[in-house]
Amino acid sequence: MKAVRCHNHEVCVQDVPAPSGEGVKVRVASAGICGSDLHFWQQGFPIPFTLGHEIAGIAEDGTPVAIEPTVYCGHCERCVRGDYNLCVRGTEAVMGVGRDGGMTEELIVPAKCLVPLPGGVRAEDACLVEPLSVAVRGIALAGISDKHKVAVIGGGSIGQCAVAIARQATSQIHLFARHDAQLRAGEILGATLGGDMDDFDLVIDCAGTDAAMEQAANLCKPGATILMLASYWGGLTMPAMQMMMKELRTVTSMAQARQGLVRDVEIAAAALARNPLIAPTLITHRLPLDAAAEAFSIAADRAQGAIKVAFNP
Repeated sequence: MKAVRCHNHEVCVQDVPAPSGEGVKVRVASAGICGSDLHFWQQGFPIPFTLGHEIAGIAEDGTPVAIEPTVYCGHCERCVRGDYNLCVRGTEAVMGVGRDGGMTEELIVPAKCLVPLPGGVRAEDACLVEPLSVAVRGIALAGISDKHKVAVIGGGSIGQCAVAIARQATSQIHLFARHDAQLRAGEILGATLGGDMDDFDLVIDCAGTDAAMEQAANLCKPGATILMLASYWGGLTMPAMQMMMKELRTVTSMAQARQGLVRDVEIAAAALARNPLIAPTLITHRLPLDAAAEAFSIAADRAQGAIKVAFNP
């Protein structure tokens, strides 16, 4: 069975044993390349596992499913209160990071990780459920209403997911992005391009740089909220004085979990079903597993127009 792994700063396709053990066998239909996958590859992280935490496929009973990638313990304090993204198992619980992920042909996952897809959502597109659920959780933590004016900084896949999810709550969504393909995608999903300083109730940082955080503080009106939805691998310098003078609130968010009795991934799957423009707008490139090196190269070069590069095994 083929699987995509990183070895000595190179992405390679390896032959691995077919999965075995307890759980539900899923035939992978789509697996997305995330910014964290690119980071692992570029930094040469010694991850002895199959990559990929954005996964969807067909369960052994024929049900199309997305896969929630955190195999949480379910009994620690954080899991019990619904914040299983913060499970004491840490990164070892996450597929594609601490255990085998979905850039392969088949995998076995616990039944609790399955997300049955709503009608109209194809498994070939449903690798988007995971990044959409990241936006779902962050925006829920930050708080949003139909009266809010929202800015999204960064036009990669998480930025576009933030636009798509926020757009379901308010029509006042503005996107700030660098590349033409990102700007076009944002417009398709309902965003206005650009905007004025001191004008936004909620600013969502999906870029993860010092410059983006400074821009976020500039865009916020006094008393507004900055949602930190990016991955901050290299740390961050905050414009602390400006944030203090405006009394800005910052909210951090990590992956996905549960809101009451409903999982963020279920909300994300429903959002994907409600808006048929999301999948064709975000998934710009589809490749087979054998083209893993090419796929990662495309995903790393935003100037080529890539937003989400997906494997369709």
